[in-house]
Amino acid sequence: MAIYHLSVKSISRSAGRSVVAAAAYRAGQELTDERQGLTHDYTRKQGVEDAFIVAPDGADWAQDRNALWNAAEGAEKRKDAKTGREYELALPAELDAGARKELARDFARELVARYGVVADVAIHEPGREGDNRNHHAHILTTTRTVGADGMGAKTRVLDVASTASAEIEHMRAVWARQVNAALEWHQVEQRVDHRSFERQGKEQEPTRHMGVSATALERQAAREIPGREPVTDLGKQNAEIRERNGVLETARKAVEKAQELFSGLEKKARQAVGLARKIGQRMEREREVERQRKELERQAEIRREMQRQQEIRAAEEVQKALELEYHRRPKELKKMISGPSRDRGPSL
Repeated sequence: MAIYHLSVKSISRSAGRSVVAAAAYRAGQELTDERQGLTHDYTRKQGVEDAFIVAPDGADWAQDRNALWNAAEGAEKRKDAKTGREYELALPAELDAGARKELARDFARELVARYGVVADVAIHEPGREGDNRNHHAHILTTTRTVGADGMGAKTRVLDVASTASAEIEHMRAVWARQVNAALEWHQVEQRVDHRSFERQGKEQEPTRHMGVSATALERQAAREIPGREPVTDLGKQNAEIRERNGVLETARKAVEKAQELFSGLEKKARQAVGLARKIGQRMEREREVERQRKELERQAEIRREMQRQQEIRAAEEVQKALELEYHRRPKELKKMISGPSRDRGPSL
């Protein structure tokens, strides 16, 4: 899986180091330190996959590696001066060489844009005897801004303790974002995180830093007897830590699986409740429609009965009126009812 690593350290005269020598070694080239009068030839160095320089606009002269780092040395007068700053990056093995190069270039551009320095990038292949996934880059930057006329002011923001920690943390976060963006672009599922396990909320225990000597001893032991147990104290401690982390990781995955199962059951239960609610609402609507239909039928029946009663009362009123009129004028009504007299003949 993709591994996060970014470390920052200084090239300082107080440690007896030359930034010209450091640049020559990382790029696998021959450079001459004019201040010391020494030539550093690393052209036979193997494992340098690529090397290039990213400089601010207008500082084309800085593309000459020998001129650049001699200018960096010449700009410093103090015996304990910091002449360079190195960023060591782990490049994702999941990406191809071209993608790893562009990723390292993007981070170098970010350094140049933020601090105004020049960044000398060297991409190294994994060592022959180490982890074959250990693709990495060394980015050597100046400690001063660089312009068309040469070296400028010191980048104090990275030298003062009150601001250096925050700046380094910022660049660590930038590198994590860039790596994750590249992994996503190339459709790789893994992601990295620049934060510690504690800050991520993980219960894993970090392994101890092995160092060069302990790592060399472990590699030698592994070559002699493949699969051999660690031989150094640090190696044994890290093996125990990895074993404990493995147990924790297994437990974490079990908990996640249980949570996923519970979440699935909970989702299905919510869906069942929602379906039952919808069915209940539909049945209630159907009952309401039926109730309204029956109410309309009842009201129609009432109206029909009222109409029938009105007709009956009207008929009764007519009957009463006829009877009353019959009693008031019985002779005339009788004649009207009986018709013409049978004794009378036709009129002449």
